[in-house]
Formats: sequence, C-alpha cells, structure tokens
Amino acid sequence: DAYVLAQMVGEGGEVTGVDMTEAQLDVARAYEEFHREAFGYAKSNVRFLHGFIESLADVPELQPSEQFDVIVSNCVLNLSPDKPAVLREAFRLLRPGGELYFSDIYASRRVPSSLHSHKELWGECISGALYWHDFLTLAKSAGFHDPRLVADAPVDVTDETLRALVAPIEFYSATYRLFKLPLAGSAEDAERGGLEGYRCEDYGLAAAYLGTIPDAEKVFSLDKGHRFDAGKIVPVCGNTYNMLKQSRLGRHFRFYGGVETPF
Repeated sequence: DAYVLAQMVGEGGEVTGVDMTEAQLDVARAYEEFHREAFGYAKSNVRFLHGFIESLADVPELQPSEQFDVIVSNCVLNLSPDKPAVLREAFRLLRPGGELYFSDIYASRRVPSSLHSHKELWGECISGALYWHDFLTLAKSAGFHDPRLVADAPVDVTDETLRALVAPIEFYSATYRLFKLPLAGSAEDAERGGLEGYRCEDYGLAAAYLGTIPDAEKVFSLDKGHRFDAGKIVPVCGNTYNMLKQSRLGRHFRFYGGVETPF
C-alpha cells in the first residue's frame, strides 16, 4: 500500500508507513530503491517507522501533530486491542481538513469477548470486528463527526466450525472516510467549515465536480450517497459541502450558495 501511495502522491509528496514488526519493516525497506527507480524519482518519497498504532506519539518522528493530509489503513483497526486510541491518534496526526480513509471488517452485533482469544478468528479479522454502531460512536468521540460509508459487502465465514462459533453474527467489509473538521454549533459555524454531528442540514448549497481527479475524470464518488458527474451541479447538505470544500478535494470542485445566499 505504501508504494502504491508513493506513486499516487508523486515525487513532491511524502508517504510514511508504520508497522509494529521489524521483520515487516525490513521487507518494506528492501524494495525502497527499486520503487524509487521504477517511479523515476531523484530520491525516495517513502519512510518506514517502527511503532504501535495505538501509541504513535511514542514514535519520535510522529510526536508533532497535524502532519498528514490522508491516513490510509487496510484491516488494521480490527486487530488493535485499543481501537479508541487508534482513532484518537489518527485524528491528532491529521491536518485540519485531512481524512482517514480505511477499510475494515464490521459486525452486525457485538462479538462476544470469549471469542477474542480465538487465534484463528482473530487472525481472520473476525473476532476483532467492531459492531457498526460502536464504531460510529467511537469515531465521533475521537472528533470525526460525520463518518461516511464509501462501500460495503458481506463477508462469508466459509469454515463450518468457525461459522458455528460466530453465528448468528453477520460480518461486512466496509470502507469509510472520516474528515477532520470542527463541530459546528450553528449555521454560521457550518458556513465557516464545521460539521454538524447531529444532522445534515440543507442550506441551499451545491457543488459541481470539475473532472480533474486523475482516473476519475468523468465521475467522482464521495461516498455511497454522493456521486458527482463532471460538470453537473449537485445540491448538497452543509456537511458534504464542507467535506469537499475544506479538504484536499476543494480544488476539484466549484461551489455555489451559502447560508445567507442559498443557491
């Protein structure tokens, strides 16, 4: 993932990979020069650090807050014993308007604690899965006021023995994007870029996608409920408006309306 991102951000961007095992880091670092040459960069734009995602402040390079525009994770939150700490650390490290974009496994109900010690279920990202609503509560508590579901799909536990242990819980693979934006306490706060955690208000706002994101020139999907065809003006709620305008996505959109001058 780190090297895919290194190519996406370009030579002027930077990518930091974190892992808790030195062996994994050795493997990643072994291919750093290969990818630098393959991408045609004068110098590598990747660094790999040893650390635990629950306590990234213990990593000297990650002690300063608000370093990153985007944090990406692929089925890692699931394996952490302290999920609230992971979300808090991600929030701390993101710049204002930054985004945690990640995929993980979720459960239709709380997984019994008796299954957390089951090595195979834990290794398969099943027994560590968060209950949907617990995740949403934790995300909002960490400061991510309006979690957005990008995609989801059922996950089948095909082994009959394991399925019997977890039944009748249903599991899903889901991708979320969480934006670091302030909580709005009024319409004026929302117009200044805040998110309303308890509702998504219609202020007469709209956005038009310019078609300028690479590999998404015709259509950009913010989440499951918001698709933007290039050149089409789309009415949006205050939260969606600010997620687009106050993040790295802002330069790819034209915006219309306001609290005082609705579109």
